[in-house]
Amino acid sequence: MIPVILVIALMTVSSLAVMAAACAAVALGALARALIPVAPRAAARIRPYTAVARTMLGLAPDIDATRRSTEGLGISEVLSGPLRAGAHRVGRILESRSDEAVALRLYQAGRDDVSVADHRLAQVARGALFGAAAAGGGVVFVRTPLLVVVLAGIGFVAGAARVRGDVDRAIARRTERMELELGTVNQLLAMHVRSGSGPVQSVQRLVDRGHGAVLDELDAVLTWIRSGQREPDAFRRAAELTPCRDAARTYQLLGAAVERGTDLAAALLAIGDDLRDARRETLRKASVKRRAAMLAPTIGILAPIMLLFVAAPLPSIVLGNR
Repeated sequence: MIPVILVIALMTVSSLAVMAAACAAVALGALARALIPVAPRAAARIRPYTAVARTMLGLAPDIDATRRSTEGLGISEVLSGPLRAGAHRVGRILESRSDEAVALRLYQAGRDDVSVADHRLAQVARGALFGAAAAGGGVVFVRTPLLVVVLAGIGFVAGAARVRGDVDRAIARRTERMELELGTVNQLLAMHVRSGSGPVQSVQRLVDRGHGAVLDELDAVLTWIRSGQREPDAFRRAAELTPCRDAARTYQLLGAAVERGTDLAAALLAIGDDLRDARRETLRKASVKRRAAMLAPTIGILAPIMLLFVAAPLPSIVLGNR
C-alpha cells in the first residue's frame, strides 16, 4: 500500500520530475547494457545434468530456462528484477502467513503450478490495479489530494484481499467437488480390493481409468511412491495436504491397510455411507433455507398491503362516521 500511495503523491505533486527521472534511469540502463557485456550464467552448464532427475520424477526438461540462461538477461529483465523484489516484500506484508502455509493453500486450491512468489506478485499487481482505478475515480469526482490518496489505499487493500479470497473460494469449490467424488471412488476401490487387488494396485487402476480432484491427489501419491517414498508415508502425506476431511480419512485408511492390513473394503464403504448421509443432511438444510427465502418476498409485499386494509377503517370506527 505504501508504494502505491507514494507513487500517487509523486504524480500529483511533481509528475514531470518523476518522468524525467524514469527516462534518465532507462537511458543509463540501456547505456550499461550496451557497454558492459553480459557474462554467461553458470545455470546453463549445470541445468542439463538435472534433465535425467526431472524425467524420473515425471517432469519435463527445463529447456526454455536453459535457452534463456545462455542468451543472457535483457534490459526488461534487468529492470523487472528490482520491481519484482519490491513487490515480493510488499506481498509479504499483505500476506503475513509463511511461505509454507501459502504453498499449502495454493496446493489445496489446485494451483500447485503457481509459486508463492507469483501469488504475492499477483496480490500486489491486483492491489495496484484497484488502487489506480480508485485514485482515478477520486481525481475525476472528488478532486481532493488527501481523499485521492485514501481511496488509492482502500482500493489497494481491496484488490490484494480479492486475490486471497479467490484462493479461499477455489479451496471451497474443490472441497465440495471432492466430497461429491469420494463416495464413488470409495465404492470402486472397495470393488477392486474385494476382487483381490492390493490398495496401491487398486489406486493405480482408478487413476489410469478416471479423472477428478480425488484421483489427481491419488496420482500425486503414486508419483511420490515411484520417487522412493514409502507407501504408508505417501498416503499420510496426502492426508495432511488435502482440504477434504473425508478424503484425509480415506488416505489414512489406505496407508493403514498398506502398513498393517485391515478390512479395507468394509471401511471404504462405511466412509461412503457417511458421505451420503452428510450430503443428504446438507441438502435438507439447504432446501429449508431456500423455502424460507421464497417466503420472504411474499411476506414483504403482501404484509404491508394487508396491514393497510386492516388499518384503513380504524379512524372511522374510533372517531365515528365523519
